Amino acid sequence: MVSHRRVRAILYPLVLYCVSGAVAGYFIWHAVNGERGLKTKDEYEQRIATLRDQLRGLKDERAVWERKIALMKGATIDRDLLEDEARALLGRVDRNDLVVFLPRPGNAAQPRGRRPEMSP
Repeated sequence: MVSHRRVRAILYPLVLYCVSGAVAGYFIWHAVNGERGLKTKDEYEQRIATLRDQLRGLKDERAVWERKIALMKGATIDRDLLEDEARALLGRVDRNDLVVFLPRPGNAAQPRGRRPEMSP
């Protein structure tokens, strides 16, 4: 009898502390790592900052396009801009334009004046 009381006196508080520690650990883990935890909050803030930067860049690009469109529509059309856009889209040049062909990166240019030797 006396040994049962001693075991209960030690075991019940030990079990109570273990269960309460497990419950507290569960809630603390979810507070840090859970769907609405602290780490998730930091990830959301980083994503929001990235998306704001992307939005700022898209707004700048939109402003550029709006300026170009404003020059092409309305009562006055900027003929130079229209001509440049048409040439770029069609891949054409004017006969008075100077065209410079640059070697492609990766292709080794052969020196002028020498022909490659052909083997028989």
